[in-house]
Amino acid sequence: MEYNELIIKYPEFVYHGYDISETGDGIRIVYNFETVGLTEFHPSWVFPKAGIDVSDPVFEEFVFSLGMVELVSYWKAACPPLVRVECGSLSEGQTAWWKKLYYHGLGEFFYTNKVDTDMDRFMDIRSAGTDRKRVIGTNKKLSGCMIPVGGGKDSIVSLHVLSRYGGTDDNMCFMMNHRNSAFATALLSGCRPENIYRPRRYLDRTIVELNRQGFLNGHTPLSALIAFAASMSAYICGKKYVVLSNESSANEASVAGSDVNHQYSKSFEFEKDFSDYLENYLPCGVRYFSLLRPLSEIQIAAIFAGLKEYHPVFRSCNAGNAGTKFDTWCLECSKCLFVAMILSPFLSDDELKDIFRINLLNSKSEKMKGYFEQLIGLHESKPFECVGSVDEVNFAMCLAISKRLERGDKLPALLAYYMTTPAYQKYKDSPNVFADYFDEVNLIPDDMKKCVRECAMECKW
Repeated sequence: MEYNELIIKYPEFVYHGYDISETGDGIRIVYNFETVGLTEFHPSWVFPKAGIDVSDPVFEEFVFSLGMVELVSYWKAACPPLVRVECGSLSEGQTAWWKKLYYHGLGEFFYTNKVDTDMDRFMDIRSAGTDRKRVIGTNKKLSGCMIPVGGGKDSIVSLHVLSRYGGTDDNMCFMMNHRNSAFATALLSGCRPENIYRPRRYLDRTIVELNRQGFLNGHTPLSALIAFAASMSAYICGKKYVVLSNESSANEASVAGSDVNHQYSKSFEFEKDFSDYLENYLPCGVRYFSLLRPLSEIQIAAIFAGLKEYHPVFRSCNAGNAGTKFDTWCLECSKCLFVAMILSPFLSDDELKDIFRINLLNSKSEKMKGYFEQLIGLHESKPFECVGSVDEVNFAMCLAISKRLERGDKLPALLAYYMTTPAYQKYKDSPNVFADYFDEVNLIPDDMKKCVRECAMECKW
């Protein structure tokens, strides 16, 4: 269906409210959204109770805010130009904050659906609901960390760094829904099962049916949803820090010469905005930051390559956890290929094969070659996945080739192909700017920052 037709036919989306109920040892939240003239949506969440008082105004403000970020997954089907919020009032600053998140967080969605719009035109937010008492702070005592763990290499490196920080018995791991690899990596890090906090998110399947009928579909800022859910979980459990694992390359645009970024809600811009939101509109005492922000993707890969106990259990593939698949490497997507590429300077081809079952760098398929070319910057856009910067990927390829040639190893097909590309000519003599890289623009507490720097410096390559 066409965007310009949909916004005329369905001009209004309403956030009616939410229902909170206590069931057993859980707190169930059901959201009530509506695309007027089309359908209602009722997605839900269940948070383990952990002793929270549901009448706590900070908790309710979290519930309201989680709904604000949840709604965009349903709004996108028809993109109604008016969003009416009935269940709470938003200040002018909050309204601008949400519009910025939606617009940039939907950058990939607009790009892939060929939607021609801008920040002013795409949405008008009006909050005509009850003016709840503004949250002015909390006396709740907070300590320790809540670490979102997804089963990939980045959160594993964060867990490794935090093991040096001390006080790990006071830390908890956050997982949105269950994934075997996430659970396994948390346990390997020393986290006890009772310290793994696992809220569950339930999609309203109506959106799946609308997608099947041809309504608009595409990427939404999932990491922003995790930011609110993890911070809400930290507050429920009495944790002071939400420790993310987003690196500096998340700031790079996915489409050259644009601000379209698949990883917008993993960028430092969003991290800073979200921290400001907590301070200005939801002062709960929780601090939110990415522990790996100072590091490059290739430094993270170098650290992870030495954490061999995690290699059999980690998973970074999204396609391998969708549909009928469960927690596996699909071996056909750009994310699988990228992980093999970024690890290739630090692991042998046999070690990569042990992880993936095949040597992805030896792929001869045209699809994988296309992904490879995107990752090294031969096309307008990178794959719309969480992948490293073009400079990092090219440096990794040159280093992987150099090490294999030094050992006398035969080059896998994609590395041999790389040597024929203009990218190799451009990068083969480039200096190593990543070994000592450390981005000082971050929100990490100074004592934790010291641990990050030490881990990066110890990993020589």
